[in-house]
Amino acid sequence: MSENNSNEIVWADSLQAASEAATGSVGLIVIDEKVDGQPGLYIAKEMIKVNAMANLSLVSDLNPEEFHEASEGLGILAQLPIEPDAKDAVPLLNALTALL
Repeated sequence: MSENNSNEIVWADSLQAASEAATGSVGLIVIDEKVDGQPGLYIAKEMIKVNAMANLSLVSDLNPEEFHEASEGLGILAQLPIEPDAKDAVPLLNALTALL
């Protein structure tokens, strides 16, 4: 996602660090399946409280229907597989570009 330096990547390994990073101008927050022992959906809800304008993507092994049901109303832009790679970033960045 940082190819050609077109995106700045900020890594946060805790809810507190993510909350601090999300307070500024953020285009996309990618949330791992678990952060600080908390499920990604919980972290997504916390990120919405910090910055409701940030777009969210979530790593999850739920099937698409279960993911949609569990994340409904959170405004999750995309679900990513447990081990996302470059091909998974393309549709995510295309969706983000379409919104911005």
